[in-house]
Amino acid sequence: MTGTRVLNICFHGIGTPRRPLEPGESAYWISAEAYLRILDEVMTWPGVRLSFDDGNASDLALGVDALEERGLHATFFVLAGRLGTAGSLSPDDVLELRRRGMTLGTHGMDHRSWRGMDPRTARVELVDARARLAELIGASVEEAALPRGEYDRHVLRRLRSLGYAAVHTSDRRSGRTGAWLQPRFSVRTVDTAASLRAEVLHASRAAWAASWAKGLVKRWR
Repeated sequence: MTGTRVLNICFHGIGTPRRPLEPGESAYWISAEAYLRILDEVMTWPGVRLSFDDGNASDLALGVDALEERGLHATFFVLAGRLGTAGSLSPDDVLELRRRGMTLGTHGMDHRSWRGMDPRTARVELVDARARLAELIGASVEEAALPRGEYDRHVLRRLRSLGYAAVHTSDRRSGRTGAWLQPRFSVRTVDTAASLRAEVLHASRAAWAASWAKGLVKRWR
């Protein structure tokens, strides 16, 4: 049973990337200054929840101190296949995030779409990546974030069968507490504190309906 409205805000990279970016990925990197301004904005919103995708090194280098200074918490969705590689979190970094009270979730192994996976690839992405992270932190991993925001009914069925407690999308609309599928607003390079406030807090009914319809299509295709 779901409850009150929740506003999920997702960050990706902060500052200067320390690895080659995938096509289109640069659209989700923001400056350290923009990150702080957006944090100061969203921390005033009711029902806001924060997350970070991709396991970039900037999560720990630039992200966590600002969260702690503001009394905020976030969930970090880590790519198991990038752990310890240039520009990404190391295993020790992940343990440091956990030590500092942050939640860890899985983003899969190799940042590939989870749509159209064969059984072997699905096991690597949905089972092995989760197990690698759980072994590292010494605790179960209950939540997943969908790479590239892509999914369909087959992906959701697999994730349900594997017992994930919550799955996070990039559908740019509000969610509900207790819901299994959690839409998020990914922060983009073009976003500002003001533009996010307008989109998230003051979205028109038409914009909300359009986003909801797109999510419905994804769930049933």
